[in-house]
Amino acid sequence: MRLLLIRHGQTPSNLKALLDTAEPGPGLTPLGEEQAAALPAALAGESIGALYASTLVRAQLTAAPLAAATGLEVRVRAGIRELAAGDLEMLGDEQSIETYLTTAFAWAKGETALRIPGGESGEEALARYDAVVAEAASTGADTVAMISHGAAIRTWAAARAGNVDAEFAARHSLGNTGVVTLSGHPDDWRVLRWESHDFGASGPTGETVGPGNG
Repeated sequence: MRLLLIRHGQTPSNLKALLDTAEPGPGLTPLGEEQAAALPAALAGESIGALYASTLVRAQLTAAPLAAATGLEVRVRAGIRELAAGDLEMLGDEQSIETYLTTAFAWAKGETALRIPGGESGEEALARYDAVVAEAASTGADTVAMISHGAAIRTWAAARAGNVDAEFAARHSLGNTGVVTLSGHPDDWRVLRWESHDFGASGPTGETVGPGNG
């Protein structure tokens, strides 16, 4: 199966660099709406057979143009929502962001018992994401697109793909509507491409990922 993990479009909280992870969350900025509208053309070469979005509003708004273009129903699932910030919710200071990301990337290294202060553990976060990916694999679709969230995508891909690791994910951010493309099945995933930037007017830029990129 080909799995496209797509970050949502830009939100007001993104502009302020806030850890905004609670439901239902904000909508999209005008730029975020443009980014979402650009996705169908950017992904026109993909034969998407199933489309998922998280329970956060921004993910569903980002999925809407793709759903309209493909005729697919958006399957809304809580399991692919952003990593819960807990006590760090709506903070944007350097220390809070470092604590959040350091904990998330530690999960990708296998330290899944760690917990974001007041939030979830790595075991909980990865298990809920795994469940939705397993459901997607059971649909029989050759290509599945999931509109999800930056930290969740980077952490899950680093934890589950055999050719990238936590250090790679930490070095490679994921812009709004950036895409991480994987191939495989729930027991064996490989990242094919990491599109760090959005599908805006300048087009995406990314990195083809090979065995030595971990």
